[in-house]
Amino acid sequence: LCITYLQYLGINISAWSITAFTVERYIAICHAIKAQLLCTVSRAKRIISSLWLFTSLYCLMWFFLVDTTQVTFSDGAQVSCGYRVSRSLYMPIYFLDFAVFYVIPLGLATVLYGLIARILFMSPLPATPQHSCLGSTHQGGSLKLSCRGNKGALSSRKQVTKMLAVVVVLFALLWMPYRTLVVVNSFMDPPYLNIWFLLFCRMCIYLNSAINPIIYNLMSQKFRAAFRKLCKCEEKSAENPVPYTAPVYYSVMKDCSHDSSD
Repeated sequence: LCITYLQYLGINISAWSITAFTVERYIAICHAIKAQLLCTVSRAKRIISSLWLFTSLYCLMWFFLVDTTQVTFSDGAQVSCGYRVSRSLYMPIYFLDFAVFYVIPLGLATVLYGLIARILFMSPLPATPQHSCLGSTHQGGSLKLSCRGNKGALSSRKQVTKMLAVVVVLFALLWMPYRTLVVVNSFMDPPYLNIWFLLFCRMCIYLNSAINPIIYNLMSQKFRAAFRKLCKCEEKSAENPVPYTAPVYYSVMKDCSHDSSD
């Protein structure tokens, strides 16, 4: 019973973890001012803890929906896990799982990444001379803007967004065989239990978990640096972390050019 519970817990929490990352990226890029208040480490810890708590409580029902049976042979015994009640009663549960932990997260991720792409890839930095300046002087000090730094921050955000989008696409593709099999078997009697297809579904699930660190390593320089630091492969860098930047520099640059023209 614990194995069944842990299987569903791992399946379901992975979906909403990816959704949480997507929402965080959307807020950080499309609502940069709010992100400075919302996207904090303490809030992230609370959200992750809440997701684990909700999913853990949700999956507790499998302790009451499955049961173990033992068949004794002359040379030993075999224990198998099966339904505790009629199979027809499981159909709403399978559809609820399919909707809450697959369709809704993927639909939400698709919409949010579409909005993120519109900001990052369809709203480029102003390239005209009147919209570019290196700094402007204000009372009480000076504000220096670096167009090169802004472009670097934008490029970094594009790279992170591409990486997370790849993770979401692979999640959708690699989980689709298993999710589809569960829904289809809800209607079929007897269920489709081809051993090779079941093995294929399991391989896709394992591959989804194993491939994510590879994607992070290939597409994220920060992940590679953090991994090397974790493994103590290099000394701790003395450089300060890259400051949080946001697309609000568009309006700042325009104001800057306006002031210089006056």
